[in-house]
Amino acid sequence: MSVPAFPVTAPRHEFQTDDARLKPIHEKVIARERLSFDDGLALYRSGDILALGWMANHVQERMHGNVAYFNVNRHINPTNVCVAACRLCAYGRKKSDPGAYTMALEEVFTAAASGYSEAVTEFHIVGGLHPDLPLEYFLDMIRGLKQRFPQVHLKAFTMVEISFFAKLNKMTIRDVLLKLKEAGVDSMPGGGAEIFSERVRGIICDHKIDGNEWLEVAKVAHEIGLKSNATMLYGHIENDEDRVDHLTKLRALQDDTGGFQTFIALSFHPDNTPLQHLPWTTGMQDLKQIAVSRLMLDNFAHIKAYWQMLTPKVAQIALRFGADDIDGTVVEEKIYHDAGASTPQGLRRQDLIRLITTAGRVPVERDTLYRPVTRTETTFTVGV
Repeated sequence: MSVPAFPVTAPRHEFQTDDARLKPIHEKVIARERLSFDDGLALYRSGDILALGWMANHVQERMHGNVAYFNVNRHINPTNVCVAACRLCAYGRKKSDPGAYTMALEEVFTAAASGYSEAVTEFHIVGGLHPDLPLEYFLDMIRGLKQRFPQVHLKAFTMVEISFFAKLNKMTIRDVLLKLKEAGVDSMPGGGAEIFSERVRGIICDHKIDGNEWLEVAKVAHEIGLKSNATMLYGHIENDEDRVDHLTKLRALQDDTGGFQTFIALSFHPDNTPLQHLPWTTGMQDLKQIAVSRLMLDNFAHIKAYWQMLTPKVAQIALRFGADDIDGTVVEEKIYHDAGASTPQGLRRQDLIRLITTAGRVPVERDTLYRPVTRTETTFTVGV
């Protein structure tokens, strides 16, 4: 993947570490050499968070200069009814459960139109695996949104949802993706990847597709021209080897397709899940994960600090630990708030600008494809 070249910001100090394992990795980073699996393990096992941050920040500034990206988006979750019973999830419900809901299409369109006055550039659409909703429901949803909001980019449906649509409707993955693309899907989010380790998935999400199928759906999407994001859920029962394995598998597919736009590390929120006995991640874990992701994923243009999960304060610091994107305004995020997230359900555009600016970065509003956006209060123009 071609990454724009930016002048490297002069480092404020030389690289320093007392961890001998990091010195050869630093040499590779400076020489722009790919890090190995063992290098990834050394990064995770190092306690020198500032040295990791130095290297990740060096790579980030080499790729993006002093810029940090954000967008104005809205999350739409059409249903929380889900046939899977993942131990990591506090969002999904059975049809008969209290709190289960499924939006009628007009409710979806109303939700899309409501919220902040400033015009969104992206609708981020994910939901549960509903056993009774035919593919036509989702096709009509996408067509209706595209008709009503023709300028808005539709980033819709995870690899897990696509696989479920295919099985439920007795179609191939490719045919499902082609129909959704024809209806108006512009790209795909990266959720549902969790962790690719078969051992871990068997415990936390055994009803979901396995890691290889997630990667296969992403590959087919890229082959038909749909860009996607990629994620990793960390901070539950996985180990260092599982994390490095996950990152190297994403990197290998990116070598093949170039279809991933952004990587998002998602910290596990245990509240209200069957795994609520597990502790929350610490700020050190979160920053280390951002830094390692930037260093290992050398062919990913963007690393996102998803403020909804990290908190705005930690996401802001992450902009100096390898992240170049702080996500968007979001507006009414449900999935992680059901798992105990105490962050706001949305931020205003000026809040994101303030977070980025006070971190010493230059804020650049983007669309989903990282094209620059200029706007008035209620309209926007995307650069080509």
